Amino acid sequence: MSKSEEKVFGGIKYECIRCGAITYSDELEKLPEIVCPHGCSRVLKKVRPPIVKQLKAI
Repeated sequence: MSKSEEKVFGGIKYECIRCGAITYSDELEKLPEIVCPHGCSRVLKKVRPPIVKQLKAI
């Protein structure tokens, strides 16, 4: 298992609105406030998984 796969398994992915940098919740816990690690924005969005669940209508 590669290092990037371990991070995805253990944490939630966040993406910076301005620069598009991907950050994990483990990295954000180390910072005193929630900001992009590159210092460009305080607005982060949670990255959704690529799998879409489809439910059968009753």
